[in-house]
Amino acid sequence: MNDTDKEHEGGRGRRETRKSEKDQSWISKIIKKRVCTTFIEDCLSNGALCQCGGERETHGSIATRDYFGAAIVSQWDSSQHSSEYPTDAFGELEFAEAGRRHSHFLRLSCDTTPQMVYTLMTAHWGVPSPNLVVSVVGGEGCEKVKTWVREVLRQGLVRAAQSTGAWIVTGGLREGVSHCVGEAVRDHAAAASSLSQKKVIAVGVAPWGLVHNRQQLINAQGSFPARYYVQNTSRDSCCLDNNYQAFLLVDDGSVGRRGGEMVFRAKMEDYISHQRTGIWGSGSIDVPVLCMLISGDAAMLERVDLSLKKATPWLVLNGSGPAADLICELLDALSAGPMSPPSPQSEAEGSKSPSAELRDRARERVRRHFTAEADLEKLVDRALSIYQNRDLITVFHGEQESSDDFDTVLLKALVRASKRVSSDASEYTEELKLAVAWNRVDIAKSELFNGGIQWKYEDLEDSMTDALINDKPQFVRLFTENGLNILDYLTYRRLEGLYRSLSDSSLAYTLLQRRLTERQGLAGSLPTVPCSLDRASLLKSPISEPSSAKELSLYEMSRLLWDILGDVCEPFYYSPLKLDQSTSTRRALKHMKKLLLEECTYKEQRCLSPWASLFIWAVLQNRSEMAVYFWEMAGESVLSALAGCKILRELSKLESETETKLSMKELSQKFENLALDVFSECYQSSERRSFTLLIRKSPVWGGATCLQMATAADARLFFSHDGVQSLLSQIWWGDMERSTKVWKLVLTFFLPPLIYTNLITFREQEEEGKSEEVTHGRDTDSLDGGDATVFSLADIMQTEEDAEEYAALRAKLKGASNPKRPFILQRWREFWFAPVTSFLGNVLMYFLFLSLFAYILLVDFKPPPPHGPSTLEFVLYFWVFTMVCEEIRQTFFVGSNTIYQRMSLYIQDMWNKCDILAISLFVFVVCSRMFPWSYEFGRAVFAVDYMVFTLRLIHIFAIHKQLGPKIIIVGNMMKDIFFFLFFLAVWLMAYGVANQALLYSYDPRPNWIFRRVFYRPYLHIFGQIPIHEMDGCTNNATLIEAGAEPCMSTYANWLVVILLVIYLLVTNILLVNLLIAMFSHTFSKVQENSDTYWKFQRYKLILEYHSRPCLAPPFIIISHLHLFIKRRIRRIPSVKIKHFVLEIHGRQASKLNMWEAIQKENILSAQNKRERESDSERLKRTSVK
Repeated sequence: MNDTDKEHEGGRGRRETRKSEKDQSWISKIIKKRVCTTFIEDCLSNGALCQCGGERETHGSIATRDYFGAAIVSQWDSSQHSSEYPTDAFGELEFAEAGRRHSHFLRLSCDTTPQMVYTLMTAHWGVPSPNLVVSVVGGEGCEKVKTWVREVLRQGLVRAAQSTGAWIVTGGLREGVSHCVGEAVRDHAAAASSLSQKKVIAVGVAPWGLVHNRQQLINAQGSFPARYYVQNTSRDSCCLDNNYQAFLLVDDGSVGRRGGEMVFRAKMEDYISHQRTGIWGSGSIDVPVLCMLISGDAAMLERVDLSLKKATPWLVLNGSGPAADLICELLDALSAGPMSPPSPQSEAEGSKSPSAELRDRARERVRRHFTAEADLEKLVDRALSIYQNRDLITVFHGEQESSDDFDTVLLKALVRASKRVSSDASEYTEELKLAVAWNRVDIAKSELFNGGIQWKYEDLEDSMTDALINDKPQFVRLFTENGLNILDYLTYRRLEGLYRSLSDSSLAYTLLQRRLTERQGLAGSLPTVPCSLDRASLLKSPISEPSSAKELSLYEMSRLLWDILGDVCEPFYYSPLKLDQSTSTRRALKHMKKLLLEECTYKEQRCLSPWASLFIWAVLQNRSEMAVYFWEMAGESVLSALAGCKILRELSKLESETETKLSMKELSQKFENLALDVFSECYQSSERRSFTLLIRKSPVWGGATCLQMATAADARLFFSHDGVQSLLSQIWWGDMERSTKVWKLVLTFFLPPLIYTNLITFREQEEEGKSEEVTHGRDTDSLDGGDATVFSLADIMQTEEDAEEYAALRAKLKGASNPKRPFILQRWREFWFAPVTSFLGNVLMYFLFLSLFAYILLVDFKPPPPHGPSTLEFVLYFWVFTMVCEEIRQTFFVGSNTIYQRMSLYIQDMWNKCDILAISLFVFVVCSRMFPWSYEFGRAVFAVDYMVFTLRLIHIFAIHKQLGPKIIIVGNMMKDIFFFLFFLAVWLMAYGVANQALLYSYDPRPNWIFRRVFYRPYLHIFGQIPIHEMDGCTNNATLIEAGAEPCMSTYANWLVVILLVIYLLVTNILLVNLLIAMFSHTFSKVQENSDTYWKFQRYKLILEYHSRPCLAPPFIIISHLHLFIKRRIRRIPSVKIKHFVLEIHGRQASKLNMWEAIQKENILSAQNKRERESDSERLKRTSVK
């Protein structure tokens, strides 16, 4: 590439250019070109030209002559008279003034191996692997293309290529059929979406010596890009067409001759036909290759015959031109007459001569179409050989058939060929595989699943795997609706195979490989797994998927889900692996090593929850349409959608690519909306059933509940739903009416006998009779599983210490009930064991605690022993000790997880960190105040600790409807303050150091330097300037070192004033107003969603006080002793270790699942109806008609 071309490079920077040159610099080392090295005189040129078409001066040698002056070699041959040299034309091609993306081009020898070129195109050029290759031949030169042929190419071929993901291979020149195909691709790209444009791949295979202006492409180092100029003149008909994505310029050493690329093109087609379709070659069929004949001359018969002998199918356009018309007439005329079919041996060899009568008929038709050909008998032999392979030829009558059905014609042609090649395969099965490979579900529905074919499971199994791996959800839906049983299909072996098919560029693949490396490293027996693989080596390997992925097992999948979902769910797939939840990682790895070395019987077992497993598999790959379909098919819709939301949000935190991260967040929000929509429908249908749905323990999702999964997924929108808040309110108030005034609670708290009056209304008085009526009048076949047992919120409002007694008190079975407690005891428990009462008690006692704390700090903080501490201070110590006991209980004795997981969960909460800080400071104060030398310091820390304890009140008031959202806004504004302080610190330090240097030439006192650099500039913001320090100063260095105040320097007073003005302007006006603007933005942004955030935090507060004992510190020690006796001495297990959990089984659970599925179907039906009625869909249906 010359300097001028480099200056005109458009759309690419120097860095990108260097990268492209580096990536493709190896091409010239392995790809060759051909150059004619022997001059063989062309008798028609009077000795000026060689038979290769080149001039005499360009040849290194001349063919030897005999004694009579005649050349010994009279016929030029490419293989003998040309030599290979490193190619000097490759890279990217930019068509001048074309205004489109660059194309790739390569000059290559006609003897280049197709495997090398195909790998270059797919792995390095980034051309998508084809699902179909249509090779268009014929119609070259200045031959005029008929109008109906143009319409077939435009409406039929290009549209079929777009819908099937095909390559269209032509000559790639601006002449004949190649130019028509290029125009059709251009028109389709202009009318189609950007996504569709990428699927139409046009590849030009042209002879190098025929390309006009080919000298513009020559550059030994490669062109990135090469600018190619095309003039609108008649002699430029052999120019490259700018509508093609790639050009393979085949060089046989000739110049200006046609046909030099045909041999390589046939080899390339044959090689591609043996490659697999799909991702990593995971498809169920080889790439179909179909040659399409348009017109053609006599030499085209040889090309057709050679391809047919390689079992390549042909589609011939009848009426398009001589060669195509001849073949169509041969098929019609010769088939009409009597002819014994050839034997398999003769058909294979093609050497047995047909009858004389048949030959005469063939000669007659060849003479009619090619009257000027001299070697007529040779053409007759070609025609008869083509006829013998007539099963591979499909005729398209373009003037009679519609171009709209062209894609179906392609499918039929390939099916006929596959049936002929594979005689034991079913025609319908092969047609189905092609439809799946092309992702043409419309063809499959109209041709294969129209009710006329009875499909068996065995016929759909391979196609189902192909559709799953290559992300074709419409086919998955079609197969499941037409005979494929997912329970029989999805075994654990096939599930492992699906995970092995993950792309190595996906995040899930990387995470699985880490777990696989961990297992292999700790097990010590399996080889080390590389984390990165060479794609080029994989393409050369017959195995189309990464070899390391073959070792993936259910254990790696289980560990991946455990890492993503955390402790919300129990481990997945532990049951078939015979592992227990309490098994340590090292023991599990040893067990897996032993299990994998033996015969893995679990692989043949059916997956217990196939739709949920496929849903997880699709979500991990961020496949939106596939995941939504599996969600529709899976049960427990609300919980499944929340689980998908949780998985995607965790993956988005680990994803590094911005586009993928955004798509994950969008899909996670979509699943949260789906969960919200389904629950809304459930809540409108039945409030009681929807409450059961929220706290129902799911066996499919590892014992998780909807509330637990929503908390883990940070699904704040879901928590803001009225149904969720209604459940939380009922739990919060217990059996008391939610309309109870707070002053009534406070009054009853201090005067407990008021419980037995009508001051506080309990719901039991109003609902008891109603519940009994429902119990006796209920239909036993109701879809509400909870109706078989009256669902009382008291069943889930038990604290840990009273779980058994309270459950026995309130559980009412059908037709019978347990004996009730006395009214006095029952009403006492209903008031004191409600979470709101526990909260109220803790608030009142905490205020009393702060009052005692403040009194001791201000009045009664005695000196060290023996004078102190005072009695009240010991009471404060005991009070804090009971608070420590409660924090220990929350950390180590709540939940069923491991101790490490419980501690991690406890530390994650911000207010728990505040409690740890406050208690740690208090312990430090207790230790410090006992010694005279640290007494004053301990008292100072004691004052700071009081501030920390007081700030804890913010968390307590988060339950308030008005204060809660404001607390969230204040918390977000605190982040803005830190950014403000950062900018302020920069200006503070800049001005402070400059001000100190200008005013004080010498002052060695570090404390005063610090004050003047940071403290004084900070006071300047508020207008405080210390003038009194100007008096009583000295310039004596000795006195200054002794501690005297140095005098200010008056040399640069003018500069100090300017700096002060600039500093005050920036800080008082710019930064302060910036802070105000940030606060306003944060307020307006958070205010819109503050109610949603508050409701989410409200759930956490309710959950906390739901699990707390009813007594508040310091009396909470009594509850702790009661728990200790109950759990450690009497060994009474807790029935409610996990809060907000309700276990239902059998018919009760199945009825609830059925009811939830009905509500989901209602939602999906309503959504489909809205889509059908939308204007865009209406216009789309009208255009289709």
